[in-house]
Amino acid sequence: MHDHRVLPGRPYPQGATWDGEGTNFAVYSENATGVELCLFDELGVESRIALEERTAFVWHAYVRGVQPSQRYGYRISGPYEPKRGHRFNPNKLVSDPYALAFDGKLDPRAPTSGDDSRDDAWGVPKSVVVDRRFDWQSDQKPLVPWASTVIYELHAKGFSKLHPGVPRELRGTYAGLASEPMISHLIGLGVTTVELMPIHECMDEPALAKRGMTNYWGYSTLGYFAPDQRFSSRPGRQVREFKEMVRALHAAGLEVLIDVVYNHSCEGNHEGPTVCLRGIDNAVYYRLKKDALDRYEDFTGCGNTLDMMHPQTLKLVMDSLRYWATEMHVDGFRFDLASALGREQGAMSRLSTFFDIVYQDPVLSRVKLVAEPWDIDEGGYQVGNFPVHWTEWNGKFRDTVRRFWRGDKNQIGDLGFRLTGSSDLFQDDGRHPGASINFVTAHDGFTMRDLVSYENKHNEGNGEGNRDGASDNSSSNCGVEGDTDDDTITERRARQVRNFFATLLFSQGVPMIASGDEIGKSQRGNNNAYVQDNPVSWLEWNLFPEQRELLDFVRKLILLRQAHPAFQRKTFFRGTIRGTARDIVWTTPEGDEMSATDWSDAERRAVGLILAGDELEGKSDLGHPLSDDTFFLALNATDASVTFVVPERETPWEVMVDTATNKVPVMRRVSPNEPVVLVSKSLVLLRSPHV
Repeated sequence: MHDHRVLPGRPYPQGATWDGEGTNFAVYSENATGVELCLFDELGVESRIALEERTAFVWHAYVRGVQPSQRYGYRISGPYEPKRGHRFNPNKLVSDPYALAFDGKLDPRAPTSGDDSRDDAWGVPKSVVVDRRFDWQSDQKPLVPWASTVIYELHAKGFSKLHPGVPRELRGTYAGLASEPMISHLIGLGVTTVELMPIHECMDEPALAKRGMTNYWGYSTLGYFAPDQRFSSRPGRQVREFKEMVRALHAAGLEVLIDVVYNHSCEGNHEGPTVCLRGIDNAVYYRLKKDALDRYEDFTGCGNTLDMMHPQTLKLVMDSLRYWATEMHVDGFRFDLASALGREQGAMSRLSTFFDIVYQDPVLSRVKLVAEPWDIDEGGYQVGNFPVHWTEWNGKFRDTVRRFWRGDKNQIGDLGFRLTGSSDLFQDDGRHPGASINFVTAHDGFTMRDLVSYENKHNEGNGEGNRDGASDNSSSNCGVEGDTDDDTITERRARQVRNFFATLLFSQGVPMIASGDEIGKSQRGNNNAYVQDNPVSWLEWNLFPEQRELLDFVRKLILLRQAHPAFQRKTFFRGTIRGTARDIVWTTPEGDEMSATDWSDAERRAVGLILAGDELEGKSDLGHPLSDDTFFLALNATDASVTFVVPERETPWEVMVDTATNKVPVMRRVSPNEPVVLVSKSLVLLRSPHV
C-alpha cells in the first residue's frame, strides 16, 4: 500500500468525497469507541487508518493520495452487548452507508455473523471511491404532468436481457436499457415514465445463497447511494452507465422513477449478517423491541425495520433521496412498503416526521412521490391515507377490476369509484385523480397473461414448497389451468386481457403497466418470481402473431388516452356543473340512469358511463379552456351478451374500441338510441365528436 498523509478532514459530507488530490472520509457512529478506515489494494491487501477526529458523532479524516476506484470499508469498535442493542465487532468489515459504488459480492462462506471472532474482509463487498464528475449535456427533466403520466414498471436486467437487437455485451444492463431498440419500444408503446425496480446495491439473503439462488428483484438493499453493479456492462462503470441511461431516456422524453427500499436493509433479523448498519451502530439505525433490545421490530417481513425516528437514519434517507434527484437526475421515487416509513408510535401516520421532512424539502417536494401504501403489520394497509403531495399504488383498483371481470358479485358500486379516480380515497385530503396509481398487475403477482390462465400459484421453482406468494389472486383460468390448445378458451383469455388494458387506460388516474404484459409475458403461474433470474422473468422478444396483435392493441389504447383530456382529468367528477350540465352520467344497459337500487344490486355486472367532454373543468397549462369529444364506455362482465341502448346525441357515435376484437378503432358508426350488443366479457368505447 502507498503511504498516505492523513489530515483531520471534515465531518460533512458523510461518505467518501474525492476532491482531485485526496479523499475525505466521514462515517456516523454514536456508540462506537473507535473507527478504523480500511483501504484495499488490487491484491486485497489491507491498510488501516485510525480515525481520530470525531465531530457530533461523525468520525472523519482526509487522506491524501486516495483516488477514485479505491476500495475501502470500516472496522468499528465498541461493545458487543445485544441485550443493550449494541453489536460492534471490529473483526467484521462493514461498508460505508454513504458509499457511491461497490465492488464484489458477499461470499456465502464469509463468517459475517456478528458474534464470530473470525475476520471476514476477504468475503464481503467493498465500498469504492467515485469520481462524481459527469457531462450531462444540458439534460432536461421531462416534467410530465401527473394527469398525462403513463408508468411502465420494468426490471433493469430482464427488460433487455433477451432482446436480439441489443448488442450482446449490453443486454441486461443500464446501457442495454438505454439502447435504441429498448427506447424505441417505450416510445412506440406511448408510455411517459419508466419505473425501475430496485437499482440500489443489494445483497442476497443467506437463505437464498444456501439454495443457490439470488434475489433477482433486489428488495434487499446494501447501499442507498450506489447503483447496483449487477447492471453494469463492465466492472466499475455502474455510476457512469446509470447516468448515461438517465440522460438517454430524458433525451427521448421519458421520465425515470426508481423503486427505493428504505423500510429495511439486507442484514435481516438478529441472526443475519453484519455487513453495514448493524456493525456501524445497530441501536441508531434499527428499530429495536423496547422489551428485548436484541430483537428487531419487523413491519416489513424481512427481519428488520429502519428507525425513521432517529435523526441520523432520517438524514441517511433524505441525503440518499436528494443525491438521486440532484446528482443522478431521477424524476421521482416509488417507496417500497411506505407505511413502515410513517410508523412512529405504532400505527402509520401521515403526520410522521419522515413525511413532514419530505413535504418541506425544496428538492424532494418537487419530484414524483409514489407510495406502496402498505406493510405487513397491524393497520398496515393505508391506501388513501398518505400526505397531499403523494400518489399511491391503488391496490383497491387492482382488486376491484380483477373481481369485476371475473364476474364476482357486489363489485359494481366499488367499480364506480375506481373508474373515476377513487374520489372516496383521495378527494377529501386535497388531492386529485392523479393521486391514484391504477394497476391491474405489477412485478409482485401474476402477469396479466397468467391472471387469465391460472387460478392457483405455481411457485415450486422458488424452492419454498409453493408456500411463498399470495394465495388469493382474484384470477380466473377461463376453464383450464395453464396452457391450452382450446381455441374458445384462448380467445376468452385474449378478450379478458384486452378488457384489463382498456379498463386501466380509460379510467381516471395514472395507469401503470407491468413490463411484458403488453406482449403477453408469462411466468408459468409463478406469482412471486423474486428469485427467478432466468427466462421465467426475462422478456422474450421473438413474438408470435397474437403477441404482436396485443402490442398493437395496447399502443393504440395509450395513444387514444393521451389524445383526449376526457381521460386525463385534473379534478374529480362533480355530477352536476354549471346548472343542469352533467360531467358524468351512469346508465343501465336499458339506457336509464343508474339508481341507488341499481348501485346496490349484488348481481349487476354490466354498466355504462357517459364522459361529457364538453363539460371539462379547468384549463390547459397554456390557459385555454378544456374541451373534448364525449365518450360512452360500456362494460359487460356477465357470461352472456348484453344489449346497451346508446345515449342520445346530435351526431352519430363512432365505435373506437370493442374488446371482442383486437382492432382499434373499430370504424363502425352507431346512431343515437341504436342498440349495441356487447358479447360476454367485453368492453366497448364509443366517441361522439365535439361540435
